[in-house]
Amino acid sequence: MKQPLIGIRREDKHFTERRAPLTPEAVEALQREGLVFHIESSTSRVFDDKEYSAVGATVCDSLPACDFVVGIKEIPLGRLHPNTPHLFFSHTIKGQVYNMPMLKRMLDLKCTLIDYERVVDSRGRRLVFFGVHAGQAGMINTIWSYGQRLKALGVVTPLAELKQAKEYDSLSEAKTAIHHAAQELRRHPLSKKLLPLTCAITGTGHVAAGAQEVFDELEPVRLSPDKFLEAAKYRWLKPNEIYKVVFRIKDMVKPKDEHALFHLKDYFAHPDKYDSPFADYLPYFSMILNGTYWDARFPRLVTVEDVKRLYLNRHEPKLIAIGDVSCDPCGSIECTVRATLPDNPVYVYDPASGTAQDGFEGNGLQIMAVDILPTELPRESSQTFSSMLVRWLPKLVRADYHKPFNQVDLPAEFKTATIVYQGELTPDYRYLERHLAGLPSEAKQ
Repeated sequence: MKQPLIGIRREDKHFTERRAPLTPEAVEALQREGLVFHIESSTSRVFDDKEYSAVGATVCDSLPACDFVVGIKEIPLGRLHPNTPHLFFSHTIKGQVYNMPMLKRMLDLKCTLIDYERVVDSRGRRLVFFGVHAGQAGMINTIWSYGQRLKALGVVTPLAELKQAKEYDSLSEAKTAIHHAAQELRRHPLSKKLLPLTCAITGTGHVAAGAQEVFDELEPVRLSPDKFLEAAKYRWLKPNEIYKVVFRIKDMVKPKDEHALFHLKDYFAHPDKYDSPFADYLPYFSMILNGTYWDARFPRLVTVEDVKRLYLNRHEPKLIAIGDVSCDPCGSIECTVRATLPDNPVYVYDPASGTAQDGFEGNGLQIMAVDILPTELPRESSQTFSSMLVRWLPKLVRADYHKPFNQVDLPAEFKTATIVYQGELTPDYRYLERHLAGLPSEAKQ
């Protein structure tokens, strides 16, 4: 019986991408199960080519024809493999305009597309994800950008000594630095007008969990949103404390009908019946980390008008930094006008002009909107992701992709994550046809 050949592609969406879907150790273990690997050579991947060749994988300049292609980020049109299953984050399920040509090309080439983002268990929980590391890196960067923004405003604090996540050798090193900064901050507090240091974290998923893990190095006091708002309004917060406030969905939205009660199922079914009260909290936070899911059906958390009111009505607003890990341009954080990359991670949004200026200088609100945050912790994020993926690969690779979709023997969790099969949208994803309308039948390479 022919041994299945898996190709691990070189990530080429951006030169700062350093992650790998499988570690050399995982490749070695899978080879013992009869799988064969070709690894596309990379000078930026966190694991050196030699680490893969040392465990028996073949390292090549470009992938040959493979039985199965594994990657992380989107794939350029000219690098898709015809009639081949591909496993990666496609960022297509919302009908993202910028990825529709790629999706169309996969249809034209009779590819199969399985998307990690849609791999969930029977309770809808993601099974293969980078979310925790996105939250960790996002919070490191948010605290760092807060310190740098204060420095640009002429206020030097111990937080200014922190670095961007990608500059640390490990997550442990970053957490130690933040913990030390917290100790220094208590010895040398912020100026009275900035106290107390407060942070909102939106969401209760993997991103929020990772963000809290890092922020907890500051040894904060946790308050519920309601108690925090009451204490902030009546000035009951202790200036020498650091506060963390985690917002669940029911804290972020409320029914427009003041007599109605919040019901999660109703909110997801009829989001137009809800508004967000989040603007009420904005004057009392130092920084915000946004880690909640959003699409155009849902109310925004922070609107452009909210930021205008905050900045144009107050001489020096308390809120100066937002880390938008969700990173939907003009989405839940409307002043996230564009995504950023690790080599240029932040900008200042000016609510007066509606423009954004790269870096820490300028008038307005600091935005950190890196959309590949886990790559700033490349080793830890790759190791965790690989450990989740490795047990599924033998079944995925050995499935018979020549069979009709309703007969192919894929694990149920991955079958529901199959967006394209043999060049056709699968039933759950046929809604994407309207997003593909107007594209040429043969997407250009």
